[in-house]
Amino acid sequence: MNNKRTYAGIPEQYAKLETAKVVLIPVPYDGTSTWQKGADKGPEAFLNASENMELYDIETDNEVYKEGIYLAEAVTENDSPEKMVEAVHSEVKKYINKNKFVTIFGGEHSISIGTIRAFDECFNNLTVLHIDAHADLRKEYEGSSCNHACAVYEANQNTNLVQVGIRSMDISETRVMSKDNVFFAHDMAVNEYWMDDVIDQLTGNVFITFDLDALDPSIMPSTGTPEPGGLFYYETLEFLKKVFTERNVVGFDIVELCPNPQEKSSDFLAAKLYYKMLSYKFSSEMEDEEDYSDSTNSPFNQLSKFKDNDEYE
Repeated sequence: MNNKRTYAGIPEQYAKLETAKVVLIPVPYDGTSTWQKGADKGPEAFLNASENMELYDIETDNEVYKEGIYLAEAVTENDSPEKMVEAVHSEVKKYINKNKFVTIFGGEHSISIGTIRAFDECFNNLTVLHIDAHADLRKEYEGSSCNHACAVYEANQNTNLVQVGIRSMDISETRVMSKDNVFFAHDMAVNEYWMDDVIDQLTGNVFITFDLDALDPSIMPSTGTPEPGGLFYYETLEFLKKVFTERNVVGFDIVELCPNPQEKSSDFLAAKLYYKMLSYKFSSEMEDEEDYSDSTNSPFNQLSKFKDNDEYE
């Protein structure tokens, strides 16, 4: 297996499932998108960009890949949106139960339905922090409840859903959203305390689902449904660092990279964002370990509902 691709080309010693703290699951799925197609090419573009990225993070003074990052087999089920969601759910839950910090790179946003379902089954008192231009709260769209427009409907029913950056939605979605937990882009633009206001709405355990169209199209043009008025890079990092520092982030996904062969900067931004999020997770983890000398290797062992002691495959 020495010829197996590793995340960002890291040495094999840091890419083994047995010792890696992080698992990365690619989901190259684009079965329900309704405008620009190509999100199924997102994971490959992300991985290619990651291989051209410096692995020392200046801000955190850290090389987080040394925590170990295992690149799992891609979930390629595409017979139907429902079967894809089931396959993602099963795969994500398998690695959560191995005490891994599970991350997912899509693919369109419908992949998050299965991902969130798995995390909700495994973690108590879960907040889903949904960073996106779109509300994604339709119960059903184009004949399926597993459409990208329904990405967080189930999360809204079953978890504490907090939505950030929203600036596009259907009027029907206003009837199901929890207004106290929604931070619209036009309000954030004039509220210097919006980050703290979001933090106040989060429970202890947080799963982040990050749709890249949350970012302004001036810095992230390569996404399926770009919307003007989005987040910029350093405010995004400032916000994410706060979340990782002040709450227990149990996992995250990044979705909706729709790569353009003529525009590689979006691919690279997605690669940097993923690595930054890992850097924040494990630099804040190290600070926590200084406070709790009896902590174990699992980044979230004491806050999960259960774990199976499955053998490594």
